[in-house]
Amino acid sequence: MKHITADVVIIGSGTAGLAAYRTARAHHKKVVMIEGGRYGTTCARVGCMPSKLLIAAADSAHRVAEAPAFGVHPGEFRIDGRQVMSRVKAERDRFVGLVLASIDSIPAQDKVAGHARFVDQHTLMVDEHTRITATSLVIATGSRPTFPDAWRELGTLLQVSDDVFEWDRLPRSVAVFGPGVIGLELGQALHRLGVKVWMFGVGGQLAGLTDPVVMACAGKGFAGEFFLDADARVGRMERVADGVDIDFLDAEGVSERIRVDLVIAATGRLPNVERLGLERLGMALDDKGVPLADAYTLQTSLPHIFVAGDASNQLPLLHEANAQGRIAGDNAGRFPDIRAGLRHSRLAVVFTDPQIAMVGAGYRELERRYGGGGFFAIGQASFEDQGRSRVVLRNRGMLRLYAEQGSGLFLGAEMSAPEAEHLAHLLAWAHQSRMTVAQMLEMPFYHPVIEEGVRTALRDLNAGLHRGPAMVDRCMECGVGD
Repeated sequence: MKHITADVVIIGSGTAGLAAYRTARAHHKKVVMIEGGRYGTTCARVGCMPSKLLIAAADSAHRVAEAPAFGVHPGEFRIDGRQVMSRVKAERDRFVGLVLASIDSIPAQDKVAGHARFVDQHTLMVDEHTRITATSLVIATGSRPTFPDAWRELGTLLQVSDDVFEWDRLPRSVAVFGPGVIGLELGQALHRLGVKVWMFGVGGQLAGLTDPVVMACAGKGFAGEFFLDADARVGRMERVADGVDIDFLDAEGVSERIRVDLVIAATGRLPNVERLGLERLGMALDDKGVPLADAYTLQTSLPHIFVAGDASNQLPLLHEANAQGRIAGDNAGRFPDIRAGLRHSRLAVVFTDPQIAMVGAGYRELERRYGGGGFFAIGQASFEDQGRSRVVLRNRGMLRLYAEQGSGLFLGAEMSAPEAEHLAHLLAWAHQSRMTVAQMLEMPFYHPVIEEGVRTALRDLNAGLHRGPAMVDRCMECGVGD
């Protein structure tokens, strides 16, 4: 058996793990990184990059299908599913290759392959071949898709979101369970690529939204494209010779049965911590066995152990994983001199059409924080009649902004809007800069651009703060077609 003594051990080589490794190494410490699976980040292999490749193909198909509305009539319209998936996989592999090249640059003596488990608070066993003792450790083991155990009876006809990016061709029909971020992105993309899609959810939630007005607007839009029931009553789900039969009650309570080629489970992800033996350490865990950690230092209840990325179960987003990895790695490298790291304003984007985005504090969080007592104001703008959105035939969606009464401090936003990825970045910068609504309204807005919808919502919000006049319909000063 091999024995290694290190200053810092990083468990996991994904986005958070790589960031933690490089940051800890900057302290000139001996750092060892352990990986129990394939190298390559979740984002590159099965997450943000391959999903955006599929969405890009779907967007291209949708633009062709919508062209006649502009008086442009393309010729023969055909979607080659094999070609679509071939490009998705080829480009995915290129992104993975870039990550692998980065990992290859790490010295071989700093990498250990195998599954790690804690022997005690400072000792890890990797499979049965290596025992590692460390002064400080970072848990960055990532996450995996999860679904109800009963669904395993569907065998190979049950797929998780990760499996989609290994397809050689597109199926004829799918049932997607889980209208969250991943489910909505995949479901709409597959629909626009010619796949018959049924989407089922539980509890009425949609893509992480909490504002009921934005959620209703988004739900209506998606339901106009493909079958969507965000609070479905699904009964029997059974594998048959040529697919999966699913029984459910429709909106009127009438029983229906559909047959699909595949079922896609997009019902959430689970942090990969159950094999680490954390129960031996006396570490504070949540009810799912995930380590509790300080949001600014990423330090667990054991001062020398830190957790970052999807394993922390905070915000499972690449930029968050990278930021958490840097904070955790820095603190592990400088231990016991712990520092609070910069945590950015919340910024989350769903690449549907219209896109969905959340910035800063959401509606539900503000309701809890202020008790629903009118201590925060709401401003909104619809994109149905917004000038630039109508020009490009993307006039769907709703933007809602929140600000604190009295101070006028901008608190956050939820939206389903065209180009929401860009609107959200502007708003996230304003939020992190702790700008007031008045200060935001002093910023320049060009005409005609979709960003003018932000100005409309800000003016509506300013009126709600009693710091400006009420909005006047079709007022030129308010920006006709804003």
